[in-house]
Amino acid sequence: MKLARIRTHTGVVPAMIDVDGNARDLSRHVHDITPATTSARALAALARVDVAGLPLIAGEYAPFLSDVRRVFCIGLNYSDHAKESNLPIPDFPILFMKSCPVSGANDPITIPKGSHKTDWEVELGVVIGAETLHVSEETALDQVAGYFVANDVSERAFQSEFGGQWTKGKSCDTFGPIGPWFVTKDEVPDPQSLDMYLDVNGMRCQTGNTSTMIFPVKKIVAFLSGFMTLRPGDIIITGTPPGVGMGMKPQKFLRPGDVVTLGIEGLGDQRQDVRAFE
Repeated sequence: MKLARIRTHTGVVPAMIDVDGNARDLSRHVHDITPATTSARALAALARVDVAGLPLIAGEYAPFLSDVRRVFCIGLNYSDHAKESNLPIPDFPILFMKSCPVSGANDPITIPKGSHKTDWEVELGVVIGAETLHVSEETALDQVAGYFVANDVSERAFQSEFGGQWTKGKSCDTFGPIGPWFVTKDEVPDPQSLDMYLDVNGMRCQTGNTSTMIFPVKKIVAFLSGFMTLRPGDIIITGTPPGVGMGMKPQKFLRPGDVVTLGIEGLGDQRQDVRAFE
């Protein structure tokens, strides 16, 4: 299944995406797509819905979960990206958090006030569907509800030139596009074999495949669960392949008027217009 939330003139409506990519109204079956919807039991109930019999709806994509409380992020998880960042390949997953509200897949990116180094990062996202503590790598994917596309928008000067940790460069308003939907794990038999791309103004910047992750999804989930309880509706974004603006020679960063498009095989595509801070 592909589950989404659609902004309509009457409000945000829960939706299921049909085989033709059309949004279908799920509101007769669920009030909203919430963290509780990510449980195996809730997803099994929705899997029995006849998607073709649901009413068509039109609108813009909202974030696919109504309440995303925690966004865990893994840094430098592709060896080529670590190399272009002039940083060593990590021995363990590098964890940081995004503290901004998530946004819809096609919502605009706003360049923060004082920013000169706003950058892009296409990433595979993971939705947790069960309370998860001290799981093994062998059982880690049992705790996953599904997968999605994320753009880990980053301000590199804020991230690296003002001391402290990375969160301040990752959490500016509009820096959390997710979706357009999340795809349940039964439709993604191997999260480590997905092609991914990102273009800026039609120029290909990132081309990658999740097979080249240093730490695969099962390792990341097991690792994080060794330190804290992961909860339904938590999301994890798992790192980016090479091709970010910081790694280019000369470096290239986003400017107002740019258009960013990105996607992952089977998980959909995003498009963001880049705007100036007002």
